[in-house]
Amino acid sequence: MKKIFLFTVLLSFCFSLAFSQEKPLRILFIGAHPDDCDIKGGGTAALFTEMGHEVKFLSVTNGDAGHMEMGGGMLAKRRYAETQEVAKRLGITYDVLDNHDGELLPTLEIRLDVIRKIREWDADVVISHRTNDYHPDHRYTGVLVQDAAFMVGVPNIAADTPPIRKNPVFLYYQDNFQKPNPFHPHIAIDITSVIDKKIDALDAHVSQFYEWLPWIANDPDVIPTGAAERKAWLKSKRTSAPNPSVMKALEEWYGKEKSARVKFAEAFEVCEYGTQPSKEEIKRLFPMLINSQ
Repeated sequence: MKKIFLFTVLLSFCFSLAFSQEKPLRILFIGAHPDDCDIKGGGTAALFTEMGHEVKFLSVTNGDAGHMEMGGGMLAKRRYAETQEVAKRLGITYDVLDNHDGELLPTLEIRLDVIRKIREWDADVVISHRTNDYHPDHRYTGVLVQDAAFMVGVPNIAADTPPIRKNPVFLYYQDNFQKPNPFHPHIAIDITSVIDKKIDALDAHVSQFYEWLPWIANDPDVIPTGAAERKAWLKSKRTSAPNPSVMKALEEWYGKEKSARVKFAEAFEVCEYGTQPSKEEIKRLFPMLINSQ
């Protein structure tokens, strides 16, 4: 009888705990090309998935121009296959829209596609490029996401996809461009614990990190051939210590003692469009920050 009572209490506790948990967050990273989300937010995505939340990467172009020896449909297929390998490695979903690389424009048609993607994912947070950037595809992806920010809740726009009943928090990826206005890191995330997961995701983009990007940058390095050596080389190329503005943001979220131990970080700026989150709301949306101090 005592065992039955204890079992009943335990079962009741488990049900209570299950129903008390909030549903998983749904985070949408949007990039211009099939590696931008990985570069700008791969570590943060890895932390979200480790905590049981849902992450989607969306590339607005198919990447069919990003290579020195191949292009068109063949390259687009190769790059799509690379995104699906990233999805396996990070435990995410990765979608690619069929727009030509290097030819992106902020048209109404593509804006409606972006609106549909945000609605279909029922995103709590949407993260994308700022609109001042060296690459026109990055700039216009930023414009497309900004133009979608209010319209995701308007029923008569993209009426074939039900509107979301909440406006997501829209954020920008970190960049180093200063004009007309510099990036301001409202949120900084310590990704030191998952940096190797991020590098593993980047490593899946073989066509980019071991072929195209070294070529276009005239990088004189000889690309290693061994798998471990390649990842070590890639880590040396694609990681750096937080800059002073990001370090200041880390101190705000983690305190000086913890932030001093941060080797790698990703930072985001709150867009003026969409929901304007309080500090407590940011902690809810980025639960890795809850116990940061």
